[in-house]
Amino acid sequence: MNETTTTECFPVTTMPGQSRLYLDFCARALGAYLPPDVVERERPRLPPHWPEMARLLAAQNPAPAVATAIAALANGVGVIVTGQQVGLFGGPLYTPLKAATAIARARKATACGKPHLAVFWLASEDHDFAEISQVTFPAGRELATLGYDAAPKTAAPAGRVVLDESIARLAERAAEILGTSDATEALIAAYRPGRTFAQAFAEFYAKIFAAQGLLIVDAADREFHRLGAPVLRAGIERADEFHAALVERGQALENAGYHQQVMVAPQSSLLFLLDDKSGARLALKHIAPTAQEPNGLWQTAGPDGMRSFSTADLVAILDAEPERISPAALLRPVFQDFLFGTTTQVGGPAEIAYLAQSTVLFERILGRQTPPIARFSATLIEPQIAELLRKHDLTLEEVFREESASSLAQTLAERAMPAETKEKLAAAGSAMDAELNALVEWMQAQDKGLGQSADTAAGKIRYQMNRLRTLAANFQLQREAALTRRAGSIFNALYPGGVLQERVHGAAYYFARYGLDLAETLCARAGDLCPGHMTIRL
Repeated sequence: MNETTTTECFPVTTMPGQSRLYLDFCARALGAYLPPDVVERERPRLPPHWPEMARLLAAQNPAPAVATAIAALANGVGVIVTGQQVGLFGGPLYTPLKAATAIARARKATACGKPHLAVFWLASEDHDFAEISQVTFPAGRELATLGYDAAPKTAAPAGRVVLDESIARLAERAAEILGTSDATEALIAAYRPGRTFAQAFAEFYAKIFAAQGLLIVDAADREFHRLGAPVLRAGIERADEFHAALVERGQALENAGYHQQVMVAPQSSLLFLLDDKSGARLALKHIAPTAQEPNGLWQTAGPDGMRSFSTADLVAILDAEPERISPAALLRPVFQDFLFGTTTQVGGPAEIAYLAQSTVLFERILGRQTPPIARFSATLIEPQIAELLRKHDLTLEEVFREESASSLAQTLAERAMPAETKEKLAAAGSAMDAELNALVEWMQAQDKGLGQSADTAAGKIRYQMNRLRTLAANFQLQREAALTRRAGSIFNALYPGGVLQERVHGAAYYFARYGLDLAETLCARAGDLCPGHMTIRL
């Protein structure tokens, strides 16, 4: 596949909807808030718990394909970490793009004499089940959305949700859409009754990236939390200090014209507590210290109502059942990098924004900030879509400028109009503009008020001229009904619902259609270090 794919790199500003913070980060203009990416650096000092970490990762990655990576890990090789919420049937396309970025950068560092490997962190402790229980696959000219409806009764960590018998029927439907392939077989084998979301997700991507030696970790259990307990303990015992630092950082970001990914509310904390009865993951609120509770008070609102804990109570839970104390979004990257002694971490726009806030936690807990890397971003263009783009002389940037499939159909119709019609419309428009400009200019010279009225009237005349163009385009659409279908196909393929393809399309579709070798193609393209957005023609 590497021999037949072609690529093109676009500026990061090509991607619609990106925040100023992310754009400035990609332009290396966020130095006051995040350190630069230097992959070739030496890895940070090896954590004292590294032998135990290596043992835990070996237990979670038993496949012979990653035996070399496990051996290197035991010897203290550097680590580049990325991760994602565990989603239905492998989640969206940007998931393997993250993995490919970590692998490519680990290869680059290794080639520079600084051996590294890539680790994929399963964000299995998140509890927003609705966000990860659906996946959307291209299905002909349409998009098919599959959803797992057996939602948990409580806000339990999504990764712990056990798949019931209904997953078998859903997997059959996925197989009908994806067709027969090694990737489809891997999907069905992974997502079966009795497996958790985290187990299924891990098994699928272990198969997809087996040849690249990707290690996958689920750090939600007791042993990992025991190793990471110093970070969680800091979140408990230094809650007021961290809260004040985050409020100050958030204000500094806003003063600089950026946004806060997480709004730090007056009683918010960096921790969740897993309820000992229901298993629900409950946000811990921290109440300011009082004379009765000089160390403050902690509260959760769960199925049994409000519960209160002292700082000592939480520390006792951490000591006895560390897996019940869970880091929130701003603390999780610190927890992760404490465990791994991470050299760099790969993130998308949201993760980069998190890090711009949580850098104050890195400094206070780890004494250093792990430099982030923006994940590889790409639109995959299938052959039939590439042919439609060629036929209608369309670029990806032009597609991104359209509001909907309907507006794209209008654009195609305008381009498909007979040359004589286009020439007459263009000539009439140019002549009208020239006459109107001269007339408005003359009237403005006579009187300012008259000139303003003339300018308004001229705008109305130009509007009617544009209506003529639209009428001509609509007539063309009626004559060529295929244009509407083609516009729908292009929009669904490249910019579904006005959203980047990588955020909507399920990744499994592309591996099923183009083979497991696509994983290496993505790693190779991620290694090209395109600083913006890439197209990959399959």
